[in-house]
Amino acid sequence: MTEVTLESLSSRLNAWLFEEALPLWWQSGADRERGGFHELLALDGVAPSAPRRARVQARQSYSYAKAGDMGWTGPWRQAAPHGLDYLISKFRSPDSEFSTLVSIDGTVLDPSTLLYDQAFALLAAAEIVNVLPERSDLRDMAHGLVRRIAAKRRHPAGGFSESSHRPFQANAHMHFLEAMLSWRDVESGVIWDELADEIVALCLSHFIDPHGGFLREFFDASWQPAADSGGHIVEPGHQFEWAWLLERWSRLHRDTGAHQAAMGLYESGCRGVDRDRDAAIDELSDDFLVTRGRARLWPQTERMKAALFLSQTAPDGRRRELLGEGLRAGKCLLRYLATPKPGLWRDKLDVDGTFAVEPAPASSFYHIVCGIDVLNAVLAPR
Repeated sequence: MTEVTLESLSSRLNAWLFEEALPLWWQSGADRERGGFHELLALDGVAPSAPRRARVQARQSYSYAKAGDMGWTGPWRQAAPHGLDYLISKFRSPDSEFSTLVSIDGTVLDPSTLLYDQAFALLAAAEIVNVLPERSDLRDMAHGLVRRIAAKRRHPAGGFSESSHRPFQANAHMHFLEAMLSWRDVESGVIWDELADEIVALCLSHFIDPHGGFLREFFDASWQPAADSGGHIVEPGHQFEWAWLLERWSRLHRDTGAHQAAMGLYESGCRGVDRDRDAAIDELSDDFLVTRGRARLWPQTERMKAALFLSQTAPDGRRRELLGEGLRAGKCLLRYLATPKPGLWRDKLDVDGTFAVEPAPASSFYHIVCGIDVLNAVLAPR
């Protein structure tokens, strides 16, 4: 069997993405009649009827815009705005935020407006404006939306509250930070920097446990760990994802504290890698005992992305270790992508080493595209 290297991994993943996945999800995953993107593709490539989440519309638009930036020569100019334009048309609430869920015919089923979903709308808009600068309407939309969020959702103890039964959580902030950093890459603007700095400060002071160096998920109104079981949850995938974001921010500001925190989060995430399956599992407790041993696809991409990104500034010995870990994560990802119909993926690897037989969720595409983009950048820096 031919040895897999980072170069051969990149070649395989890019071929899968450009030749199989992007064409399939545009041909079969986009709804040309009603607009927008389907939530799922069955393993035969047919889209089952299902309600549509705001985050999926934004994520799919982001994925195609990023694909254009990565050099895909397919119809990304049509695909990139397809989901976001549908989001603006069907999901926009009276206060100009985006509702959570609509039916397949565009009727609003859940009018809740989650910070999580607004973050992805902002992220998609940034990437589309990056590759299609003529879409100045999306720039205007983003400026209005981020100002409404800052005015409406700001919490007295810092950060922002989520519109859910758990209003104080790290995850929504994580994607909001991602959107702020993406907009900062597109245009200069104090608002993007100020909000990114605020979220990073909250993460470093409250989200990350001061003794263990790992990141918690749920908090009370004073940003202390939630008193119930939610306050003890540690998700390996989010350790990796936050590590990537903190490292991005630290490079902008030459902040060694954020860099050290990123490295600590990465190490915490690695404690959630099951070496028998060589897969990052879904959930640990805060004493690092396994509480959910299933391994979804997305933590594998975040493991690969964090290891490779952190390798760029690591000393030689540590750099080799991180590149090796990124390679192992990438090889694990290939197993999820090995489906009868190329361009699809498996989403859940069970503890017995078998994959759940179910449709491929469109929401995973964003994670895969981001992981491949970082792999490419590490091998051939722009």
